[in-house]
Amino acid sequence: MIPAPPESGPPPVMPEPPAVPTVTLEPLKKVRTEKVQKRANPKTVAAEVPALVAVTPAPAVAAEPAAVPATTAPTVEPKPVEPPVPPKPLLKDGTYSGWGTSRHGDIQATVVIENGRIASAYIAQCLTRYSCSWIAGIVPQVVQRQSAEVDYVSGATQSTNAFYYAVLEALSKAK
Repeated sequence: MIPAPPESGPPPVMPEPPAVPTVTLEPLKKVRTEKVQKRANPKTVAAEVPALVAVTPAPAVAAEPAAVPATTAPTVEPKPVEPPVPPKPLLKDGTYSGWGTSRHGDIQATVVIENGRIASAYIAQCLTRYSCSWIAGIVPQVVQRQSAEVDYVSGATQSTNAFYYAVLEALSKAK
């Protein structure tokens, strides 16, 4: 015959978990070593090595955490955030031209400024003895870099300098 389960009553009490030991390390002590010509005796070596690990039992942990009283933090109204002031444009909007010279001739560059930034740049006139197609690749760099600082073109250094100074003069008029 199988015994009947007990009627409803108090729930069974769970035993506390066993305490977990904590491990603490002690500083390593310097062991004196001597020149030994014969094999070391394991019994004497074990006696010279200090105990490195000490085991201590952990304190018992409370079964139930202490109740924390509920408190409400005072409400603080956030300060209104002011939108950042946009920086004043360094350049005045408009279309500006400038001339640059070299020993091979002159170049006129035109720069268009919109919203304080360089929107476009182009060579308006090329009066050099060489074709300005040699330096056409550096014209978009003015817009990309937002400055007259462009790369030099090998074989067209003088024309590059003339274009640089033409853009520099145009930008100086836009200030």
